[in-house]
Amino acid sequence: MTGSARPLALETLRGLASGRASLGELLARPDAEALAERERRFLHELVLGTLRRRGWLDHVLSSLSSRPLDRLTPGVLDALRLGAYQLLYLRVAPHAAVGETVELARGVEPRSAGFANAVLRRLQREGPPAEPDAAADPVGWLTTAGSLPGWLADRWCASLGPARAVARARACLAAPPSHVRLNPRVPDALARVEAAGVEVRTTCVPGALEAGGGRLVDLARGGVLYVQDAGSQLVGLLAAARGVVLDACAAPGGKALLIADAGGDGTRVIAAEASRRRVRALARLRSLWGAPNVSVVVADALRPPFARPFDSVLLDAPCSGLGTLGRNPDIRWRLGPDDVARQAERQRRMLESVAALVRPGGRLVYATCSLEPEETEGVVGPFLERQGAFESEEAPSWAGPFLHGPFVRIEGGEGGDSFFAARLRRRGGAAPEDVVI
Repeated sequence: MTGSARPLALETLRGLASGRASLGELLARPDAEALAERERRFLHELVLGTLRRRGWLDHVLSSLSSRPLDRLTPGVLDALRLGAYQLLYLRVAPHAAVGETVELARGVEPRSAGFANAVLRRLQREGPPAEPDAAADPVGWLTTAGSLPGWLADRWCASLGPARAVARARACLAAPPSHVRLNPRVPDALARVEAAGVEVRTTCVPGALEAGGGRLVDLARGGVLYVQDAGSQLVGLLAAARGVVLDACAAPGGKALLIADAGGDGTRVIAAEASRRRVRALARLRSLWGAPNVSVVVADALRPPFARPFDSVLLDAPCSGLGTLGRNPDIRWRLGPDDVARQAERQRRMLESVAALVRPGGRLVYATCSLEPEETEGVVGPFLERQGAFESEEAPSWAGPFLHGPFVRIEGGEGGDSFFAARLRRRGGAAPEDVVI
């Protein structure tokens, strides 16, 4: 390995800490994209792995450091995390992991180089301390080896029980698989995917393929496939119908495209998004995909400007994202204990707002990439109690494996992201025509 990826990894961690950009935006910067393929993969592994294991890395470093970690310059601490991750989890020559990390620390704070060298050399000699026993001390394990912040460890222990909390945290430490959907307008899409060295296999979600190997980003840029978690695809299929469909929070656009493809000429999708920047990205994706039955508009789900009712409305609501910790490991370090309740209040207002747009007999799908009670049943249950016009709608037969009572729940972990979805119907008219999956 050359040293190119390591400075960019440190810059990415510092950029996240500043809040100036998202993880996806930072990893897609021109200097990161310009790396050779091997270096780019190394960059992603360094950043994502360090974020997934940050709680354990801090525990390990704290046991070896002569200084409290909260007294270190933040950039130096991030450099140490990167170095410790390489020593503990990657097949990197120890002298390279230590030497390159020392140089990163020197670049942040010259006088920290000796300290960084001492800590990492000690880790190389002694190894990490023993993990807490997950059965005897679940919170201790969750906040160290499980790499969860304390508030989230307490929350999951209380809501799931210690054993399930540990199992969920273990799953979130693994890199989730990549799922894709082929563009139906590209007749030889599968052949092109296989020619690119990508291996695919079917999943329980119709049309969703698990993909491994090859370079998916090039195929995605060519409009051959769209990279989209299987759970996300399932949510889009639940909302699919013939007629006019509103995707009320449509960015980045994958669900809107899926609904349009599933319905074909019999469906028109209005892809709405409040952010003008994200609307522009949506419009570019629609053009790349070649979906003439998708219209992209600027619209806020809290104040929707539409006059006509819709046959189906999808509210994939902005949420905590706690169902995507494997794919978005930075979330656990960005959120605080009050954020779940704050998101839930916004979700309740959005659901009430878009419900008014559903025609009699029409469909309303509420979804989140979170399984937290406040953001799932805690939103839908009170809504159904207040809104006597809506009732739960039977899910299609292919969704049977994901049903938990009247709702759909996907426990992701190593199999992908976690999702919750409620498929509702407004009383008083003919149901929308389902698409054939």
